[in-house]
Amino acid sequence: VSLVCVLREKMGSSTLDVTRAELGLVVMYLNKAEARDKLCRAIQYGSKFLSGGQPGTAQNVDKSTTLARKVFRLFKFVNDLHGLISPVPKGTPLPLALLGKSKNALLSTFLFLDQIVWLGRSGIYKNKERAELLGRISLFCWMGSSVCTTLVEIGEIGRLSSSMKKIEKGLKNGNKYQDDKYRAKIKESNERSLALIKAAMDIVVAVGLLRLYPKKITPRVTGAFGFITSLISCYQLLPTRAKIKAP
Repeated sequence: VSLVCVLREKMGSSTLDVTRAELGLVVMYLNKAEARDKLCRAIQYGSKFLSGGQPGTAQNVDKSTTLARKVFRLFKFVNDLHGLISPVPKGTPLPLALLGKSKNALLSTFLFLDQIVWLGRSGIYKNKERAELLGRISLFCWMGSSVCTTLVEIGEIGRLSSSMKKIEKGLKNGNKYQDDKYRAKIKESNERSLALIKAAMDIVVAVGLLRLYPKKITPRVTGAFGFITSLISCYQLLPTRAKIKAP
């Protein structure tokens, strides 16, 4: 009986440690303002998909979540402004460097104008027509930044592919998957491929929000694409288990 009790205590302790570690991951994740923003984004576009642009509860959730998300993004334009004036990593080709800086400039402009849109929708800024115009301009900036991101990721994936081929040639008959550099390149390539998919789909979302092709890219299509890219963003922000150690 005493042995059984000891085993139960050990199992209970182990389960408790695992639970603590898992909750630690959740706490770390939810402590990020960016993570909360992306979770709200998933709710926003999920509601847009369900509503299909029709009045009702889902559309109300979409509108209220859209407004709430703008609060999370207050002063966030500083991040990309900092990226704009930061030096480019050595070895980056000039076209990719220019595209990266263009992305930073466009995204920073989008986030800055988005604050004025929030002021207009909350009733602080009284000129509603100008606020809506600035909101449309901000969406064009976001679409432009997504295009730049797409092109950057395509270029970087091409560079990674060339680098991986050089490593393969250097290994000759060795197992490339046992090489740390090669595995690191594969991991980075996978991450960039996911970022490429997200950026390309965000272009469709921006086109849908701007209503440039309302017959083809309907609110339901916009919601579906936005929901998928939101889930990708949530996944990209997940903390690694290695950062959490059980007590």
